[in-house]
Amino acid sequence: MFVLSFSASTEEVPARKKVLKSMLTANDYFMRKWSDPSDVIPAFYKDRVYPSNIWTRAVYYEGLMALHTIYPKEEFLEYALEWAESHEWGMRKGTTTRNADDHCAGQTYLELYEIEPDPIKIRDIRISMDMLINTPQNDDWSWIDAIQMSMPILAKLGVMYDDPRYLEKAYSMYSYSKRKHGGNGLFNPEDGLWWRDKGFVPPYTEPNGEDCYWSRGNGWVVAALVRVLDIIPADSPHRAEYEADLSAMLEAVKAVQREDGFWNVSLHDPEHFGGKETTGTALFVYGMAWGINNGLLSRDDYLAPALRGWRAISEESIHENGFLGYVQGTGKEPKDGQPVAYDHEPDFDDYGLGCVLLAGTEIYKLEP
Repeated sequence: MFVLSFSASTEEVPARKKVLKSMLTANDYFMRKWSDPSDVIPAFYKDRVYPSNIWTRAVYYEGLMALHTIYPKEEFLEYALEWAESHEWGMRKGTTTRNADDHCAGQTYLELYEIEPDPIKIRDIRISMDMLINTPQNDDWSWIDAIQMSMPILAKLGVMYDDPRYLEKAYSMYSYSKRKHGGNGLFNPEDGLWWRDKGFVPPYTEPNGEDCYWSRGNGWVVAALVRVLDIIPADSPHRAEYEADLSAMLEAVKAVQREDGFWNVSLHDPEHFGGKETTGTALFVYGMAWGINNGLLSRDDYLAPALRGWRAISEESIHENGFLGYVQGTGKEPKDGQPVAYDHEPDFDDYGLGCVLLAGTEIYKLEP
């Protein structure tokens, strides 16, 4: 396996006030820029606009709701409610969509419902998920990003309604992506990492001859597993497999962390568009910190890499005014969404912040 080495260093858990300040600085910048959460999103370098319930913005709200759990500022809840209400609690392509990107907004709808129940909030997302559990196909998640966008919703509904059909459908679709897409599945147990979709399964390789493991793509799977494990009960039938997969992935990414704390966009080819990148880094930090906080990972083994990653984000990615740098734009592989630089604005400026808020929330929870 391709391995990067780094010098060992002593890491101290940062003060919670400092962690929170970094998160609030970045989030305040975003909320000032997007003062009306219902505004359409003009995509830079693309001659079109998008509704604000697409997956990029939905990931931001995942992060905002996480921030709200540790710093329940009324403004955050109002901002999320205004966004959801502006879309009438619906999805971009209605209830018949099977596209996981469209489903992603439902994660926040469900969390808002739990705070103040009203059936209208989850009507559409439940209808769409009911379609999934009542139809036989399990091959919808043909790209690994989709696992994060949709799987936690099935888990949440399964627990909320005490209905194992949702949990079994989540596992069936996850298992299909893991074991069948691309021929023998998109997960490579030998390396503990995922190919983004069938187009990257060998014989496809990176310029250095290694398999192509895209950082953010693997980060999405880490986030999906974390969010599902946060939801399902301890005795859930498939929990052990999810925990094993998450542990294997985080062991694999720990071995290829850069010395500066970031991860490259290409995990096994640091020269292929190499450099600092925030989104994959944030998702791996999220997974490691959550694993420590929930007793899945050894603090001795994972605290230092998690803190190195967070320090890189908080000290090098977040500008003084809150702008977030080193964010790879949308795409599906290392070459997409370039350049990745401190001052470069990606085509969408929301999902990167969502990833950072998820990571920061778990770093905040770490015991000193």
